Amino acid sequence: MSKPTFSFEFFPPKTDKAADALWEAVPELIDLGPKFMTVTYGAGGSTKDGTIDTIAKKMGMTDIPIGSHLTFLNTTKPELKEYTDGLWDKGVKHIVALRGDMPADLEWPLADDGDYFQYTSDFVEGLLEWHDFEISVGAYPEKHPDSKSLEDDIRALKLKCDAGAHRALTQFFFDNDLYYNFVEKCEAAGVKLPICPGILPIHDFASMCKFARRCEANVPDWLHEKFAGLEDKPEDARKVAIDLLVTQTEDLVKNGVKHIHYYTLNKSDITRQAVEAIG
Repeated sequence: MSKPTFSFEFFPPKTDKAADALWEAVPELIDLGPKFMTVTYGAGGSTKDGTIDTIAKKMGMTDIPIGSHLTFLNTTKPELKEYTDGLWDKGVKHIVALRGDMPADLEWPLADDGDYFQYTSDFVEGLLEWHDFEISVGAYPEKHPDSKSLEDDIRALKLKCDAGAHRALTQFFFDNDLYYNFVEKCEAAGVKLPICPGILPIHDFASMCKFARRCEANVPDWLHEKFAGLEDKPEDARKVAIDLLVTQTEDLVKNGVKHIHYYTLNKSDITRQAVEAIG
């Protein structure tokens, strides 16, 4: 059985301290030989310059392909076209195409407006009309918070697939059965593209739980039990986190997963150990 491939997500640093942590982690993770890396893009383009700067610096360090996250919400088609032209000219050939977080003054679905993309599937079509990008899209094993049902979400994923997306990267999860069941339902619905699991190292359990609540991602009771009493024991918590990520990774590989996407949180240690565990 061939070894799975893997990829890493990073985000643009906002402080000098965060930048130091990122640029310490990147070389260590590059050395593992990921298939690609991605850099996130803040809501409404709030980190647009940081995304480009981070990608440019990484491109100077490696030939590994680097993809840019890009959201279409609140940005006109001409503005997106200009931005993606710039990415293409800089050598960025991979886009992670996303809707973006819904501002408080808007409701989903959006009112129809020809100056803006309406759905991510429309966005994917537009991107491919502009350039021959490799395109990843999001998938949500527990459904997107704005979807009425998982079935609606799967229909949306199929539209993104049919529009020309190359792969889906999932929201993080901790129960692998959620992912396996989701893939089975997607295949039954006619989704053909690879659905790559996105998994999250736990560097700070309390912070992760707050993030999971915002994403409506389930944190199982057994996971709370694993970290109970470790609030003031960072080394013990780290050992638990490593064991969890390694175990989750190994189970995915054992069940035939061909590609795993790691949300690195701009740190290398826990992610590195999980990747090294699968050779």
